[in-house]
Amino acid sequence: MALTMVRSRKESEHYVNNKEFLEAIVEYRSSVASAAANNLPKPRITNYLGECFLKIATHLSYKPNFVNYMFREDMISDGIENCVQYIHNFDPEKSSNPFAYFTQVIYYAFLRRIAKEKRQLEVKTKLLDHSGFDEVFVSDDTILSSSNSDLNMIKNNIQYRQNNY
Repeated sequence: MALTMVRSRKESEHYVNNKEFLEAIVEYRSSVASAAANNLPKPRITNYLGECFLKIATHLSYKPNFVNYMFREDMISDGIENCVQYIHNFDPEKSSNPFAYFTQVIYYAFLRRIAKEKRQLEVKTKLLDHSGFDEVFVSDDTILSSSNSDLNMIKNNIQYRQNNY
C-alpha cells in the first residue's frame, strides 16, 4: 500500500492582491461613468482602493532609497494624493496591472517630494548665509550647554557650504 502525499502549494501573500485591485478599479470607473451620465458628482473612491494606495506607498517608502528621509510621511501622503488624482488615467483595457501603474505614480511623487524638500533646504541655507549666522547662533552657555555641539555642527556646515559653493 503506497501512500502518496500531495503537497499543497503555499500561495504567496502579497500586501495588495492585483486581481482584486483591478476589479475594484473597474468597478470604481463604472460608477464614475454612471455618475457622469446622470450629471451627478464624482463618487468617492472606496476604502479598499484607499487601503491599497496606502499599502503600496508605505511599502515603497521602506525601499533603501527612501527609508532614511525625515519627511517619509509627507512622501506617502503625496503618493496617495497623486493616486487619487490620477486614478482616472489608469485604463484597464490597456493594462491589467494596476499595482505597477500606481507604484510608478507613487515613486515619482516621492521623487518630486525629495526635490521639493531639497530646494527648501537650500533656501533655508541661503537665508542663514545671507543673514549672518553669527547673530543667529549666539548662545548663552548656561542655557544651551547641552546643545552646544549641535550649534557647532550647524556652524561648521554653513561655513563648509560658504567655502565650497
